[in-house]
Order: sequence, then C-alpha cells, then structure tokens
Amino acid sequence: MIEPTLNYVLCPGPGATAVPAGQDPAAARPVTGPQHRMAYWEWNATGNPAHPHVIVCVHGLSRQGRDFDVLARELSQHARVICPDVVGRGQSDWLADPMGYQIPQYGADMLALLAQLHQQAPITTLDWVGTSMGGLIGMGVIGQPGLPLPVPVRRLVLNDVGPVIQWLAIQRIGQYLGFAARFESLQQAADATWAVSTSFGPHTPAQWLELSRAMVRSLPNEDGKGGLTLHYDPAIAVPFRAMTQEAAAAGEAFLWQLYDQITARTLLLRGADSDLLSHETAQAMAERGPRAQLVEFAGVGHAPTLVAADQVAAVVGFLLAGEGTATA
Repeated sequence: MIEPTLNYVLCPGPGATAVPAGQDPAAARPVTGPQHRMAYWEWNATGNPAHPHVIVCVHGLSRQGRDFDVLARELSQHARVICPDVVGRGQSDWLADPMGYQIPQYGADMLALLAQLHQQAPITTLDWVGTSMGGLIGMGVIGQPGLPLPVPVRRLVLNDVGPVIQWLAIQRIGQYLGFAARFESLQQAADATWAVSTSFGPHTPAQWLELSRAMVRSLPNEDGKGGLTLHYDPAIAVPFRAMTQEAAAAGEAFLWQLYDQITARTLLLRGADSDLLSHETAQAMAERGPRAQLVEFAGVGHAPTLVAADQVAAVVGFLLAGEGTATA
C-alpha cells in the first residue's frame, strides 16, 4: 500500500517551540529566530517525483494532514498530493505566541510551502482541497490577488465551510478544543474523540480507528504512566476562545470579498446536517463569486471526512475531470 513521506518547510513568522512526537511539551526545544517548521506529508504514486500537477489538502481546526490518507492515495495516482500539518498540529512546531494560531499566519505558511514545492519541481497545475479551517486558509490564499502563488489555483474544493460560520458551531467546538487529555490506548482515544465527532457522519469502527491513529502522540514514560495525548498544541484554542460573536459577524464581509474574488472553478461540499455551514450560505455561494458547484451528503454534519466512497468520488471526479476519470 502506498504511504506518504514526511517533509518540512521553514516558515517565517512568530518564533516557536518544537515538540517532536513522543516528547513532553515541557521539554520542548526553543526554535532560534522568528521562524518555525511546518511538516507536510507528500503522496506520489505517479512514478514522477517532479510531477507538475500539485494538489494541496489542508485539514480542519483540531485535525492534521493524515486525515486525507484515503483521498490522497486515490489522487496520488494522478498528481503530487501534499497534506500539511498546520503549525501547532501533528509533526509541526508549536508557536511560542498562541495568538499566532490564526488564518494570516497559516496562509503565510502555505505560501512558503508552495514556494518550496515549486523550487523542487515546477508546478504547472495547482489545486486546493480545504476542510473547514483548511477551506478558510484556501480562501485567504486564493482570494487575494497579487499573492506570490507559483501558478493560479485551477480548482478549489471547500469542504463544509464558507464566509458565514454559524455561531452555535463555534460554541460547540469551543467546548472540547484545547483541553488536555490522556489515553491508555489508541482505542480509548478513538472512543473519546468519537464522542465529540459524531457529526462527521457514519464510520465503521475500522475507519474511525484509522482516522484516530495520527490524532494522538505518545507521552513520556518517565513517571511510569506514559500513554497517549492529543497531537496538537492546546494553545490553538486561545485565539479561538478570544473570538466574539460580534467579531465573527464583522469578519463575514471580508470573507465574502475573498470568496467573490476567487476565479478557480469551485466545488462546495456540505454535510446536509452541518451546523457550521448553513444551507442558505451554501446556496448563496452557488450564486455568486466562483458560483460553486454544491454537493450535499445526507446523514452527515460538520464535516465530511472524505473517507466514504461517495465523498471521495465527488472530489476525485471534480479535480481530475478530463484526465481519464469520471466528471463531476
């Protein structure tokens, strides 16, 4: 079975503390200077390490790049697929200043990543898949003319996110984000995370266990306890909890401006039961800006995990239409 390679890009911005997997955050090494490392997983089954078609897949708020394993395995037969761990998550550094955990920094990191990829091998076709926060990052990168992209983004997939984010969903996420946890086993961690993730829709036990594998890291066994904890820096919750309903509403006009300036052909995925992306917002996105093609999945809330066959087929068909796959 195809597996990804783990790589890193050095990003400008706030200083960081690096917390390698399996180490105690209290023993994190300081990173010298105003920079940090972002990890990314690269998938390529084309036989061409310099394949000119790059698809960037960016995860949601508390997730990490291995979320896209099922989708990436399929897409990597046709393109170079890049799945970053956004800073503060997975194998990436943790920022020293938690207020850096916001979209502007994430967008700057993605530009650094794209510049490195383009330097390694010229990119001629660039697509973006963004789940929730990853979609907002994509809107920020793609919807601002003049940013130093290697090439314009050709096709964009926004997974259950848009310019209007329902406040009740923000409150729901805030109830679990950033709280420290310790688990005795991967299964225990999977059970605990499922309790706050049922909105993702139906998954088999095996599917959820696999999705959970990269969601935890080992704790040191110095005190004889060991075990597992969540993969991300709990401080990612600091700016999230500082957000007010008034600030969120005020940001909508700017997000709509970004969305309206997108020229990439756009697919909008929505869980039919989503509490974050309303049907009304989704319909508006289909009627303005890039006029997204809307696909909704019954029995799913926020957000589709792109593991189910119909979800994978929708994304693959859209991104690879005209390349020997079914069109969408």
